[in-house]
Amino acid sequence: MGPLHGIRIVEFAGIGPGPFAAMLLSDMGAEIIRIDRKGGRSPGKGEVTYRGRPAIALDMKKPEGVEAALKLIEKADALIEGFRPGVMERNGVGPDVCLKRNPKLVYGRMTGWGQFGPLAMAAGHDINYIALTGALHGMGNAGRKPVPPLNLVGDFGGGALYMAFGLVCGILEAQKSGKGQVVDVAMTDGAASLMAMFYGMNAMGAWKDERGVNLLDSGAHFYDTYETKDGKYIALGSIEPQFYKELLEKAGIGDTAFHAQMDRNAWPDLKKKLEAVIRTKTRDEWDAIMLGSDVCYAPVLSLSEAPKHPHNVARKTFVEVGGVTQPAPAPRFSRTVPEVQGPPEGSGADSLKGWGFSADDIAKLTAAGAI
Repeated sequence: MGPLHGIRIVEFAGIGPGPFAAMLLSDMGAEIIRIDRKGGRSPGKGEVTYRGRPAIALDMKKPEGVEAALKLIEKADALIEGFRPGVMERNGVGPDVCLKRNPKLVYGRMTGWGQFGPLAMAAGHDINYIALTGALHGMGNAGRKPVPPLNLVGDFGGGALYMAFGLVCGILEAQKSGKGQVVDVAMTDGAASLMAMFYGMNAMGAWKDERGVNLLDSGAHFYDTYETKDGKYIALGSIEPQFYKELLEKAGIGDTAFHAQMDRNAWPDLKKKLEAVIRTKTRDEWDAIMLGSDVCYAPVLSLSEAPKHPHNVARKTFVEVGGVTQPAPAPRFSRTVPEVQGPPEGSGADSLKGWGFSADDIAKLTAAGAI
């Protein structure tokens, strides 16, 4: 009974950010049905972003398949699709058709470049979208090439999260106005939005448009990762003076050169000195000294280590579903508690029953080869 309980969403199956947006909404209690392509493969149990929702495989080249999709859309509050501009229209389920059948529908369209613009029809991936918006330029060490941050900033941050946010905004507005609308989610727009603080700092002269020389991009010695004696890593974020002072105390640093915390010219030399200090102890030894203090410290954990950390265990940050360890729903709610609605599911005709399709309806679709 999560906060979106009672909200119905039709998801046209895609890859990456589309399923992740649907996963977020499902975790919050939305009832979602995924429309797969007939003949496509079913997701495996490790494909976590497909969790929590049933699916139906439709042949959208058959009129019966299109009509089945429209019947589902009639009962939905929102729709998610992530194809290039024009694909949904060619399949007979574009915004005009769908909004005519369901005037309150919030029609979510997610692409890398958006529904219009010179690049709208071009292929692309996360790395391209964050490159175009200035985000990738700022990621990496000084004097080195830009480093893509997995596909967190474009696909999932700039795409899926803005899709989920946009759909909820649209649904809230439709509940007041009685009118649906199209939500155009471009990963370039989302990635640019995520960069708001840095564009502001750049405008104020507080950020250099140069990689690896700033406060938060590994330029500062007190905000970076460091290798430990055992070849593992720790992360330091001791920005505020009182936190920086505690870092020096706990690291046993008495060198007065470190007193010039905000002297950018001193950062490279201080980083070398701090690297040498951190290498004198193992990661576990630094944990014992700094973890839980005001140093702003954490060990850099691997995917296998993170679910076992006591803090993550205490908060149940990770859950096991279908034998697969995966992130739990986030954020937390005190009353309408979100939960994973189930493991990834393949498509099956029974998925239609909860959406107003009778056994006879399903039999006819099966006979027509539409499902």
